[in-house]
Amino acid sequence: MQRVGKIHSLGLLDPARYFRFQLRQLGANVTLSKNRLQHGAINFVFGAHLGFDPAQRQRHTCIFVNLEQLGHGGAKVPKSYLDLLSGSAVIDYDQENISAYTKYPEDVPIAHFVSAPYLARENKQPSIPIEDRPIDLLFFGSMNERRKKLLDRIEMQGISVSVFDKPIYCAERDHYIRQAKAVLNCHFYESSRFEQVRVSHCLSLGTPVVSERNINTNPAPFYEDAVSWFSDENIEEFFSSKFGTPAWQEQAQNQLAYFKQLDATDNFAEILEFAQGYHQGHARHVTAGPWRPVRMNLGSGKDYKPGWLNVDILERAEPDVVMDLSQKVQLPIDMKSRTCGLVHLSRGQFETIYANNVLEHVPNLTGLMTQCLDLLAEGGLFEIEVPYERALTAWQDPTHIRALNENSWVYYTQWFWYLGWFEHRFEIEKSCYLDTQLNPCEKEKAAFMRVTLKKIPTTAHERTVARTMQANWIVPDDEIDCDQISVQVGGEMAEIEPLGQEVT
Repeated sequence: MQRVGKIHSLGLLDPARYFRFQLRQLGANVTLSKNRLQHGAINFVFGAHLGFDPAQRQRHTCIFVNLEQLGHGGAKVPKSYLDLLSGSAVIDYDQENISAYTKYPEDVPIAHFVSAPYLARENKQPSIPIEDRPIDLLFFGSMNERRKKLLDRIEMQGISVSVFDKPIYCAERDHYIRQAKAVLNCHFYESSRFEQVRVSHCLSLGTPVVSERNINTNPAPFYEDAVSWFSDENIEEFFSSKFGTPAWQEQAQNQLAYFKQLDATDNFAEILEFAQGYHQGHARHVTAGPWRPVRMNLGSGKDYKPGWLNVDILERAEPDVVMDLSQKVQLPIDMKSRTCGLVHLSRGQFETIYANNVLEHVPNLTGLMTQCLDLLAEGGLFEIEVPYERALTAWQDPTHIRALNENSWVYYTQWFWYLGWFEHRFEIEKSCYLDTQLNPCEKEKAAFMRVTLKKIPTTAHERTVARTMQANWIVPDDEIDCDQISVQVGGEMAEIEPLGQEVT
């Protein structure tokens, strides 16, 4: 799971790739996706503490992988996350987290993070000998006062500790890890749980790890001989007289060799068996029939919204359905979706349609607005964000084909008859200007506009005006039965065949 623009969610890719590798080794067909659940599959969800709609469990098999330190002294996660875990299938990395969300620890499998051989294969260059690496000690991760003080104590022993000035992840971060003599692992929370994901990743890259350890740190037994340990009591002694010495380098090489031969196949075979059993049980309770969503996100792309129907015209945006709503869609319609299964669309179905920086790209905008009016329920909202015409943002994107301002909504709210609308129109529910940081602002500082349109029925007077202004009067056709026409001839009824001629 990744909220829009939240770069630190990239840290979840390391454990997600590890799960994918381990499960593929067991013969499972595994893919990675961002924010997108797959219908009919087992979904291992990473990062649900960032927000997850529990209702998605009704149509998808979800198993949540908890990587947060929970309980006393741990991370301050929202209650909604603990509630989610307590009512769901969970995989954890540390036994001591489990009591924070369930009374049944035996129901929660523990994942072992050990060697990831695919990381070694990614390195196209020969490994640099530990003694020749340019970085003495590398630290990466969130910084707080506790960690800062610990780094200061290490540097006072003559050790240069390198940290990133900006967050980087994936291959860009791994490039620096491979150049470090060692990576420092130290506690952020009072709970002091051993961070298996960070440590296993670095060891798999061929870089030793030195780790803080205190009374609350209880690593899995197989980590005892894989890491160099130090405590608050001996930190000065370790870094002044042991770290970096030939003896330590030899020990570090032995630790890397030991870790390389660790295997989690049996552990993940149990996890896969657990997941398959849960999936079979969950399938008996999945909501039957097509999904009838009530929230739609247009032009999803990077702004994919879990739990909504995400629509885009581009397959590479990975929407739930590929569809061009600026073209007439015959409703009702059922569509197949990899992420959602069978999806049903009909008139008046949606409570909300959201379009973030979409309208300025659409060639047939009136067609799109007409289709959205049709899909919305009466009282439904169309939430729109667009670049403001008078701002530089209006034309900074070469794919923009129009600019919008305060008057861009008149045809949809007042002069609706020009669009062929009759029974319903939009009214402006609310609007505001946004600055470049998307905060509400005065008109003079506006970079964007946020407008919420509400679908309302037209009044009797508005429909009368529409009859006056449109090209026709919008009256019923008053059809008759044309198979036979009866007329009165000489006091008797006679049936005659219609001429089929058109009369004006």
